[in-house]
Amino acid sequence: MHVLIVDDEPLSRTALSDVLSRRTDIEHFDVASDAPRALDRMRSRQYDVLLLDIHMPEISGLELVEVLQKQGEAVPTVIFITAYHDHALKAFEMKALDYILKPFEPARVQEALDRAAKRSAEQRAAALLTTLAHLRSRPLPSARIAIKVKSRVVFLDPADLITAEASGNYVLLHERSGSHLLRESISELAGKLQPYGFVRIHRSVLVNSAFVDAVEHCPTGDSILRMKNGKEYNVTRTFKDNLKELAHFWIGPDAFGSE
Repeated sequence: MHVLIVDDEPLSRTALSDVLSRRTDIEHFDVASDAPRALDRMRSRQYDVLLLDIHMPEISGLELVEVLQKQGEAVPTVIFITAYHDHALKAFEMKALDYILKPFEPARVQEALDRAAKRSAEQRAAALLTTLAHLRSRPLPSARIAIKVKSRVVFLDPADLITAEASGNYVLLHERSGSHLLRESISELAGKLQPYGFVRIHRSVLVNSAFVDAVEHCPTGDSILRMKNGKEYNVTRTFKDNLKELAHFWIGPDAFGSE
């Protein structure tokens, strides 16, 4: 959690800082001696929790929360820590998590922070679910690839493409049902096909990882990559690290060893 202490009393700031420094779930905390300094802090950093005094010069703690609410942005979880009990009702009307009276016991502050940590985790989980729901509701972009072949444009499904092999100033694009000769460099094509699972295994060859059957390591340090259609390609040491892109994860020691 990221926490901001806002209190005009030096001893109180020191005591609260000591409490925060003892917790392992506090990633960072800052200190402000009044509300204007607190607002400056919050312009440059987001905080999960405010440990907030009420009676302060210029702007009170209650007024500070009102300012934050009027800004229309997410307000950190507020824990009021004050010497005055007569503002408790107003504090809870402003959705404060807790109201602690001074002088306070460290254990009482720890208890409030435990509740704040739970709320923070719940809010992050809710935000993640909202984001996932939004992403699921968006239509998936077209996965088709358009290529110009002579005087016409052909649309291909990347799942049907098997390999791309450089041939002079051209690239021969192999698919399940045939092939297409494109006037394009293999390097430019590698960048365009990489999001669709294509891996460069040679200075002149790209392969669709979905069609790779096996990789065999050779004593020379090179590797032999075998496609599901039976075709084999030599993978030199220069492109050996690219083999890691063929799968999401590898099981077994020394998967890319040259021995």
